[in-house]
Amino acid sequence: ARAAIAGAAAASPAVDATAVADGCAARLGHQLAGLAARTLVLELGRARRAEVLAGETAEERFADFVRQTGTPGGLTDLLHRYPVLARLAAQAALHAIESVTELLDRFAADRTALTAFTGADAGVLVEISGGTGDAHQRGRSVRELRFAGGARVIYKPRPLDLHAAFTGLVDWLNPRVPGLELRTVDVLVRPGYGWLRFVEHRPCADLTEVDRFYRRQGVLLALLHALDGTDVHFENIIAAGDQPVLIDIETLFQPVLPAEQLDVDPAAELLARSVHRTMLLPQMIVGEHGAVDISGLGGGRAAAPALTRVDWLDAGTDRMRLTRVPGGVGTGVNRPALGGADVEPAEHGAALLAGFRAGYDAIAAGAAEFTALLDRCAGAGIRVLVRPTSFYTRLLDETTHPSLLADADARDDAFGLLHDDSTDDVRRGLVAAELTDLWAGDVPMFTGRPGSADLWDADGNRLSGLLAEPPLETVRAKVAGMTTIDRRDQEWLISAALATRPAAETHAGTGVTDRVLPSKSPEPAHLLSAACGVADAIIARASSASGRVNWVGLELVDEKYWTVLPMGAGLGEGYTGVALFLAQLAELTGIDRYRDLAGKALSGLPWLVSALEADPDLAAAAGPGGLLGLGGVAYATARLARLLDRPDLLDLTARTVAVLPPPTPETSPRYTTGLAGGLVALRSVATQTGLAEATLLADAYAAELAVRSLDPDLADPGFAHGAAGVDWALAGYPRETATLPPAKA
Repeated sequence: ARAAIAGAAAASPAVDATAVADGCAARLGHQLAGLAARTLVLELGRARRAEVLAGETAEERFADFVRQTGTPGGLTDLLHRYPVLARLAAQAALHAIESVTELLDRFAADRTALTAFTGADAGVLVEISGGTGDAHQRGRSVRELRFAGGARVIYKPRPLDLHAAFTGLVDWLNPRVPGLELRTVDVLVRPGYGWLRFVEHRPCADLTEVDRFYRRQGVLLALLHALDGTDVHFENIIAAGDQPVLIDIETLFQPVLPAEQLDVDPAAELLARSVHRTMLLPQMIVGEHGAVDISGLGGGRAAAPALTRVDWLDAGTDRMRLTRVPGGVGTGVNRPALGGADVEPAEHGAALLAGFRAGYDAIAAGAAEFTALLDRCAGAGIRVLVRPTSFYTRLLDETTHPSLLADADARDDAFGLLHDDSTDDVRRGLVAAELTDLWAGDVPMFTGRPGSADLWDADGNRLSGLLAEPPLETVRAKVAGMTTIDRRDQEWLISAALATRPAAETHAGTGVTDRVLPSKSPEPAHLLSAACGVADAIIARASSASGRVNWVGLELVDEKYWTVLPMGAGLGEGYTGVALFLAQLAELTGIDRYRDLAGKALSGLPWLVSALEADPDLAAAAGPGGLLGLGGVAYATARLARLLDRPDLLDLTARTVAVLPPPTPETSPRYTTGLAGGLVALRSVATQTGLAEATLLADAYAAELAVRSLDPDLADPGFAHGAAGVDWALAGYPRETATLPPAKA
């Protein structure tokens, strides 16, 4: 591979062939080591146990294994025993040669134009980076070219027509928002590929520049929202002083695939068409070790590892072995810096919202001109995201297990996960192309055009009529529907997303003793009037479709992290709690619209209970809690059966009680998610319905709680998460109880 690349590089006098070939060969070596690592470590362990390695120390024996495996005979034997590894390694080398040779040919052809594009002769090409994105289309990826004079340019092996069209839209928007002057990345468009000017990250000089950055970010958010953009994560934005520069726009005009459209939750449908979808706003990914923000606005900061990655214990010794450790998602240059530190976006929410409002209003006011400009985008290439890229990369990594590299059929079976994950006709129809790409070592990629309902696979095969309508038509309809009411809904989502930032959790105030308390209790009529005001606001924010109603809200994930999501079923922050509030208010006021909406809010609950009945593990994961678990759901349905005069809800209550998980020593004792909340909820259910199963399970929870009264999880004295909630739940139960009821309970 090195020789082939060096030969191609030597054909151009503007390339340091030796440096470029050495760099590409080194990166290919790392790629091959990644493919073979698990297999080599397995073979290392076998050789150690067979005592065939020479050396007095673990390091010497490791070196001897490397020497033996690296001989022609050792390598041949290894690849005979692992034929899939042989195929993948040879394929990776061939793809590296082909992709780099293609790049060098294009560089040679465009050398004169690139000199004009960069504004100066950058000198000899000395390095081609390993790529700043995933490999697609047989090993091709975005590359950074470095020149002897220090200049850099970005190469993209895909059409850049959309970049040029996007610049035209920004040029239209700039004079319509006073002082905007939003910058886009310069592009040199070529047939099927192109070059981007390298954007340098620069800090802000002062707070005025920071505010200008976030105002422009708000305008950019409005534009991306109008264009159905998505995947604007922290790696796709560069903060260049007071300019947020978007460097990857291939996921504009992103269609919502049928699997997403089949979701009957109207709040989920709303969110899928909102500013939240851009991924520019804060979005937390919760992993085994915490949570991390990957958004273009809030991601990119070095943080405590939240996810899991593969690593090696005792590397470089004959006891080397695989382990899984906490890992992060990398850092970026997407956030403005001031005084050597990244700026917290939540502190500049006003500027962001002001920019969004200005950009949104400008697009809405000029909707006719704006949609006419969209015609220039009709034939531009877009990337259509069928599944999360992380799903593919994890699948590629996990299928380098030695057992799968020895048997192609076994690896095919592992890729069968694609079939399991395909619940709609569109994705099922794409599995064959995905398998072709995965076997080629690529992250599968599908492309489209805004003006077409067709898709294309990585080999250029046309897949006709897979989309419900051309994405351009969807965007036109969205722009036509940009109203003041919609803008306010989007502004609420922006504010809610900013509120999920950890820095936004600080609370101002000097304490309750400094507050001015009312001299007397408010009149009940005033309280009822205020409650009706809240209910009317809830009605105004409701999303409805096919007879179901739900809301987008702030959901607590893993009891630690707030995120913007469609409301779940929980009593504390879900639609059953909203329904209970509305139904109780209707009981007090006689206002029918509150009662009607409460009933519609519950229309998705039977489906959820059926899913829990089919999957006990899912019910166990939901937990018995009173606020964030199934106990609260059972309590709410029992109450609502009477308030709404809905006897059918009593059956739903009984079914919910039946799926509540039995107590175990691992069940959380907390009121919110665990036994204490479940106990209180079940006692109320038993009182309201006379359900014997509720009484039996409540006694089982009480017995387990009594045993766990000194649980370290209850060091918090608070009610929701600590000892106070458990004490209240156990009122009336003897603390000396130390045995569980019969297994049936």
